[in-house]
Amino acid sequence: MIKAVIMAGGSGTRLWPLSRAGHPKQFLKLYDSDTMLQSTMKRLEGLEVSSSVTICNEEHRFFVAEQLREIDKLGSIILEPIGRNTAPAIALAALLADDDPLLLVLAADHVIKDQTAFTSAVNDAVPLADSGKLVTFGIVPNEAHTGYGYIKKGVKNFTGYDVEKFIEKPSSEIAEQYIKSNDYLWNSGMFLFKASRYLEELKKFRPDIYEACKVAAVDAKTDTDFLRVNADTFGGCPSESIDYAVMEKTTDAVVVPMNAGWSDIGSWSSLWDISNKDKCGNSSLGDVMFHQSKNCYVRSDNKLVAAVGLDNIVIVDTKDALMVAHKDSVQDAKIIAQQLKENNRSEWELHREVYRPWGKYDSIDSGEGYQVKRITVKPGAKLSVQMHYHRAEHWIVVSGSAKVTNGDKTLLLAENESTYIPIGVIHALENPGKITLELIEVQSGSYLGEDDIVRFEDIYGRVEN
Repeated sequence: MIKAVIMAGGSGTRLWPLSRAGHPKQFLKLYDSDTMLQSTMKRLEGLEVSSSVTICNEEHRFFVAEQLREIDKLGSIILEPIGRNTAPAIALAALLADDDPLLLVLAADHVIKDQTAFTSAVNDAVPLADSGKLVTFGIVPNEAHTGYGYIKKGVKNFTGYDVEKFIEKPSSEIAEQYIKSNDYLWNSGMFLFKASRYLEELKKFRPDIYEACKVAAVDAKTDTDFLRVNADTFGGCPSESIDYAVMEKTTDAVVVPMNAGWSDIGSWSSLWDISNKDKCGNSSLGDVMFHQSKNCYVRSDNKLVAAVGLDNIVIVDTKDALMVAHKDSVQDAKIIAQQLKENNRSEWELHREVYRPWGKYDSIDSGEGYQVKRITVKPGAKLSVQMHYHRAEHWIVVSGSAKVTNGDKTLLLAENESTYIPIGVIHALENPGKITLELIEVQSGSYLGEDDIVRFEDIYGRVEN
């Protein structure tokens, strides 16, 4: 019995400006028509997987629930109150699993082009994991890549190899030697092992992590689609990767080769590597035109972008940010994101279009004392019962119908109808219809920040106790 463990944490700042802390790459459609999380979950269809658990942080819980619900693959969701790296996260999944299953640990932000090869490698690993081995999957390298860790193969062990050693990201010269020797594989960060065996080895090598996770899991509470562990206990757990905590120390580590067109899309250049290209080596998404340009990656979300006379350039255009970089420097996108954070600018964390459990809003205009948003509310969804100390709001329905609580009045608004909500008045918005509700919100006041919201009731559990 296999239980899939999908690791959906991380911020993906190397793919800024598209990937941001509040909407990271695992929840984006980077490579095909599904988000990376959805593609990862669909990847399990060729395997005998009995159930799945997705591990994410509190902030991203509604992304996970909604995206998995869209593809009808909603399993259990464990919320990490604070990120503590992969060793504790996997420990939670193991501690909360029933009947000691094999845990297939996958990152939610990887691309696998060859589904058949992926399925075959996992099936090859099952007998090893059943026998008590801790299996990691090593990617058959196709270049001397310096951005990945490496695994040196040891003695042949059934369908895999005993792990001789793990190696940190090498220099280009050493990587070239590894490729020529055929003794090394890329470290993929994917694993298969019995839940009990992982916990045994974790307890042996990192008892501090094991005990903290055990106590946190004992106090786990169910909240709608989510499982919440004890925040205080888990917050005190050391932060450590599974490689450092267990895999580099155990004598039962085995690596199974995988040659499945794998990529972790760690940068815009790696996304260019795996994307379809024209005869000049250009790859594009959106409304893009090329002239005398080659080996470029251009993505535009909402406007025409023309690339003229360019070579090895990445252009990424979103509604509120434009990045232009040489492909050799795209890793430094994370530095821009860090600078934005240090300067208290919102672009490091949020897009202009922000997703919420009830739908989304797009901040289409703002100025001194005012802000205009386009609000989209899904059928049956409801915003929290709330009030504001510093702003008034004017709502105009564009399409659909809106059930509005405005003080002591309840209104049903249709297209082209509106209501005004003064400062300090308790209000709520709901879509009672069968189609999506679209409305324009005009805010006015001395302070228009998102933290000027006092919630009294919320069906999504966002009211502070």
